Amino acid sequence: MAGNSYYYRKLHSLLGIVPIGFFLVEHLLSNYTAFNEGHLGFIKQVNWLNSLPLVLFLEIFFIWIPLLYHGVYGLYVAYTAKYNNGNLGYFRNHMFMLQRVTGVITFIFVAWHFFELRFQVALGNVKHEELGMTMHAIATNPVYYVLYLIGIVAAVFHFSNGIWNFLVSWGITIGPRAQRVSSYICMGIFVVMSIMFILSLTAFLDPSFQEMPAMNG
Repeated sequence: MAGNSYYYRKLHSLLGIVPIGFFLVEHLLSNYTAFNEGHLGFIKQVNWLNSLPLVLFLEIFFIWIPLLYHGVYGLYVAYTAKYNNGNLGYFRNHMFMLQRVTGVITFIFVAWHFFELRFQVALGNVKHEELGMTMHAIATNPVYYVLYLIGIVAAVFHFSNGIWNFLVSWGITIGPRAQRVSSYICMGIFVVMSIMFILSLTAFLDPSFQEMPAMNG
C-alpha cells in the first residue's frame, strides 16, 4: 500500500467532499424538513427521494461504496498517524488529532445509523413512511439522543475540517492568509450545520412523530 499511498489519500480526500460531503448536506436538508415542516413534510421528502430514478444504483455507487472506502481507509490513516500535538501544541496539530478521532466516531455512528434505519428498510422491517416514527423512538431515548448528538457533531466537524484539509492538500488555498480565511469559513460551516442537525434531531421529539400523519393528495 505504501507505494500507492499518495493516490489512496487523494482519493480518500476527494470522496470526503464528492460525493460524501454532498450526501451529508442533502441528508441535513432532508432531516431539517422535520423541524421546518413537521412530520408530514419529512415523510413527503423521504418519499420524494425514494421516487428518484435509479435510487438504489445511486445509493450503492455514490453513497455506500464511497463511504465504505473513505471510512475503512480513514481508520487505517487514524491508526498509522503520528500524533505530535502533545509535543508542539499548535492549533493545527490539535485539529489533526480531532480529525482522526471524529473520523472514528463518525464511522461507528454512520454504521449504527445505517443499521437502525436504511438496513431495516431494506429488510422490510420499517417502511419509508415509518422513518419519522423510528426517529422519534430513537430521539426520545435519552441515551440514544446523547449518542446521536455526539455522532452528529463529530460527523459535521469531520466534514467541515475535512474541507480545510481538502483545500490545502489539493493546492486550492496556498499561503497562510488563504488558509486562515478558509479556517473561518469552515468553522462557520461547522456551526451552521451542527445547529441545523441538532434542531432536526430535536424536532423528532415532538409527539406528532408518534404516529403516521394524514397524507392528503
